[in-house]
Amino acid sequence: MRARHEGEAGPEGLASLLVEQGALTSEWISAYYAVPREDFVPDVMWPGVTRSGGSVRAVDRRADPGSWLRAVYSDVSLTTQWDDGTHTGPGTGTNPTCSNSQPSMVFSMLAALDVQPGSTVLEVGTGTGWNAALLSERVGSANVVTVEFDPENAATARSRLDAAGYDPVTVVGDGSQGWKDGAPYDRAIVTASLREIPAEIIRQTRAGGVIVSPYATTYGGEGIVRLTVAEDGGAAGPFVGSSAFMRLRQQRSYQRHTREYLGGKPWPANGRRTLTTLSPEEVGGWLPMFAIGLQTHGMFPWAERYADGSYTLWLRDTEVTSWATADFVPGAREFEVCTSGPRDLWGELVAAHRWWEEQGRPGFERFGLSVTPEGVHRAWLDTPECCVPAVG
Repeated sequence: MRARHEGEAGPEGLASLLVEQGALTSEWISAYYAVPREDFVPDVMWPGVTRSGGSVRAVDRRADPGSWLRAVYSDVSLTTQWDDGTHTGPGTGTNPTCSNSQPSMVFSMLAALDVQPGSTVLEVGTGTGWNAALLSERVGSANVVTVEFDPENAATARSRLDAAGYDPVTVVGDGSQGWKDGAPYDRAIVTASLREIPAEIIRQTRAGGVIVSPYATTYGGEGIVRLTVAEDGGAAGPFVGSSAFMRLRQQRSYQRHTREYLGGKPWPANGRRTLTTLSPEEVGGWLPMFAIGLQTHGMFPWAERYADGSYTLWLRDTEVTSWATADFVPGAREFEVCTSGPRDLWGELVAAHRWWEEQGRPGFERFGLSVTPEGVHRAWLDTPECCVPAVG
């Protein structure tokens, strides 16, 4: 059934698929048809690409309109910009920096936002303008404010919105600061990944209002969180599913090379060698990465892969004081670990993974997030009273 729908190059096939998935609800069907996705996709884009793969080429509407239309009406993300606009293709750049998001994710987030006709909405990350147009169709252009940091993306989105007959307030600026002139908002939606929920977004959302945003950990993994703002200025709510968005520019992190951790010496430098029965394969999925990331701080992974299917899982800390490696070999029951520095990063990972297993390997929907009025972020499991433990 899924293959048949995705093969239909048109809005009806995609709509049918999204309805079957539960992403496109009855409240949004009329907006879906009123705001065709194709009106908010540039002539050149990279379908289904979330990171640089080195071999994926752009699809150009002028050269291959059939492939372009099939991509537009498939449930995939369409990358529209690489490296903040410095790369133009036809292959991939280094980092994707703008996209027309996967339709199932777009409508799942809009459903979680729970807008009503007349609701005032702040959108952080205009992107191609499709989401802002959908919101404008549902609540009225006068009730939508959309903020985009990249001037070129903002300008092209504005022209698409004009052509489609929508006139939301479009702001070029730092989305993490919201837009005070339109506050307070009934709803706020963020279309870029966050490590911290910006205080201004919470302050500009009225008490009882809802914020829907991707939330990622430093270690990895990401989910959509739905926060309700409290009278005291804090916010709390559950995660409603997994996600994989590009990072908000103001919260990007820049990682140091492994050689800086080794102090100029070849691996293993001064590392301490041990063995572990925890396979690196057990900690590499999006969900376990998310669970580990909620418990740890300032630690991130990287896999150095080899032609025979083996690889080295590197762990590093953001302070450039500690590192660890774990060597995966297919078929092995024990794996060599090497650690260095004041932090035992592998030990922290093992403890975090063990806790997740002891809780029954909970999925994204069992986790939640609270942000205090002072801006302290606390993850929890099942209820706000059951805080996720901190490791390390």
